[in-house]
Amino acid sequence: MVDVRILVTGGTGQLGSAVVTRLRATGEEVRVLSRRAAPDVVRGDLRTGRGVDSAVAGVDVVVHCATDYFGREAQLARTLVEAARWAGGPHLVYVSIVGVDRVPLGYYRAKHETERLVADSGLPCTIQRATQFHGLVRTLLAGASRLPVVPVPRISFQPVDVHDVARRLADLAQADPAGRAPDFGGPEILPAAELAEAVGEASGRARRIVPVKVPGETFRAYAAGGHLTPEHREGEITFREYLAGQVHGK
Repeated sequence: MVDVRILVTGGTGQLGSAVVTRLRATGEEVRVLSRRAAPDVVRGDLRTGRGVDSAVAGVDVVVHCATDYFGREAQLARTLVEAARWAGGPHLVYVSIVGVDRVPLGYYRAKHETERLVADSGLPCTIQRATQFHGLVRTLLAGASRLPVVPVPRISFQPVDVHDVARRLADLAQADPAGRAPDFGGPEILPAAELAEAVGEASGRARRIVPVKVPGETFRAYAAGGHLTPEHREGEITFREYLAGQVHGK
């Protein structure tokens, strides 16, 4: 079998590093692009384009895990797409979020715009939407758990483990381009109140949980389940299993 050289952007981040580990465990030749200086890393900046051309040169697949929370998501992708075209058109795998076309959140809109950019790029591509990571849900609920009474929105989440998503992305990188791949969700859909209770128990700070209705268009979309994919519960690690791993330093 011919070696498939794979570039992972954002390869030193939470998701990217898990993808790199997964791919290398299967014997793939992996190149890492990051703004951070680190061993075995090609330094480059998708915001400015510096170093991106050399990072993309000669690769067969690009797994695009780098992201931007300040409205420049599409800008990063344009830089990458341009470099990929010059490099001969590698398979581009882009990770997005379930509900980007249903939840009117600024970051979601940017991800949706980037999906369209990738799909229209002319490159062979795969777009994978995933539900919220365990770590994000934990962070959202951990701050409130320090209060005597914990108010939580009256919505549910379908948290997924970053290692489960990394497994899916590694599989897609080793497969033919799929266009829009089926959504990928966590194994459970749970009310925020139950998730907050689990965070409190894991931290040893059990508190009274009070579900509250939050006004606004975005929370109406969340309450309607726009960010969920109940028919796709392919993730294996539950939220409580994730929390147990955090407590035991895994």
